[in-house]
Amino acid sequence: MIIRKNYTLGSILRSTSHHFVWLIPWASTVPLLYNVVGWDWLSIPWLPMAVVGTAVAFYVGFKNNSAYERMWEARKIWGAIVNSSRTWGSSVKGFVTNHFRDQKVSDEEIHQVRKRLIYRHIGWLYTLRKQLLVVQLWEHANQNGPVGTLAARRQERFGIGQVEEEAEASDLKNYVSAEEHTTLTQRKNTATQLIDRQAEDLRELHSQGLIDDFRHMELQKILNDFYVHQGKCERIKKFPLPRQYSNMSFVFICIFIFLMPFGLTNEFAELGQWGRWLAIPFTVLLSWVFVMMELVGDYSENPFQGMAHDIPMLSLSRTIEIDLREMLGETELPAPIEAKGNVLM
Repeated sequence: MIIRKNYTLGSILRSTSHHFVWLIPWASTVPLLYNVVGWDWLSIPWLPMAVVGTAVAFYVGFKNNSAYERMWEARKIWGAIVNSSRTWGSSVKGFVTNHFRDQKVSDEEIHQVRKRLIYRHIGWLYTLRKQLLVVQLWEHANQNGPVGTLAARRQERFGIGQVEEEAEASDLKNYVSAEEHTTLTQRKNTATQLIDRQAEDLRELHSQGLIDDFRHMELQKILNDFYVHQGKCERIKKFPLPRQYSNMSFVFICIFIFLMPFGLTNEFAELGQWGRWLAIPFTVLLSWVFVMMELVGDYSENPFQGMAHDIPMLSLSRTIEIDLREMLGETELPAPIEAKGNVLM
């Protein structure tokens, strides 16, 4: 998540300057042939061009709205995870007691039970984040050629590469026993099995009389909420924005940029000898605007791909961890995740 209020000119140029390598030559080709070689037939009336441009803008706008909805839904899901996690910590602390047990256990044993349930949940948070960052076939980092290379570089410099140390310190092995860690990491969906292990633990606590029927049901409902949250995240991660919307907007923009010099050259020729050359900078500018519109949607549609536009899952998980460990009375807490380069992961 980018936390800077506005993009700087330098950041915009860093992310888009490579497109000028092909925009400028193409924007120059038609005016040169028109003005120097004298190929006056290389022109298209601007009116049909304006209609095409309007249609393309509407189509790209639809795609960008859909991409934003995916990103905002992902943020709402993680907001719900934050709320449900706090509810889990408070409920575990309040419900797991000696109240319904004939033979009381020590306060230290009660504390260890609560700690086990809360720490396992913290492990679930970081495990879910790790699973959501697995690269899918359609994501940028999994593409061949310049797109994949650029995506890998952006991940390293402005994404998950900046928080490798923090992510390593949040590994599941730090929150569950060694035996449990070995068993769970062999499963195909470790996050799912962690919640199931929580349910098994609750059943055992109920049999021991540390929670009654009502409290058992209430705690299980919270676990069910975690399954719902995880399923929603997996739906966004594993079902892409339909390719007919994502890819066709790119095709339409390419067609429009291809046609643009033919329309602008004829339009600026009416301004005289020097005006004819103004078609070059204006073609580059307008083409760049449409390229930017495409890139905004393209990099927003996948909110779990380890780049600067991602949902800050590590930061949210660390915030939850701090809250839950404070509920346990701990004072030696991990530091909150800080933004690096105006990017919060």
